[in-house]
Amino acid sequence: MRYLCHMISKEQIAADYQQIQDEICAALELTDGLSRFEEEKWEREGGGGGRTRIIQNGNIFEKGGVNFSAVHGELPHTMKKALNVEQDDFFATGVSIVIHPNHPLVPIIHMNIRYFEMPSSINSKSGPIRWFGGGDRPHASLCY
Repeated sequence: MRYLCHMISKEQIAADYQQIQDEICAALELTDGLSRFEEEKWEREGGGGGRTRIIQNGNIFEKGGVNFSAVHGELPHTMKKALNVEQDDFFATGVSIVIHPNHPLVPIIHMNIRYFEMPSSINSKSGPIRWFGGGDRPHASLCY
């Protein structure tokens, strides 16, 4: 029996991350009930771009951001040296969230998801090197 390995493309990952941004923004607007996100689209000079979304002065949220980016281009020399690679090309995408509630006893939330890809330096037939990462954490806003 023959098995085919299908890897999701970097374009599909970026599209999925945009959908995640859309769904999170819609849920936060529904939860807040008053404020709506304002969006600013931007482009990166070296390749790619993103969408910055800000919500503020709401019933629940003092201020927050839910941001998406998908960028590509050449790795800076310092990154190539730090990663010990010779390849120049990279692709990175992610969603980053920071939410500041109005109430001082509700923690500030920070989370992100990330994806990074570059050509393999070991074997050009092995496909790209891929890395998924992210994390989340509440931050206490009032210390006793």
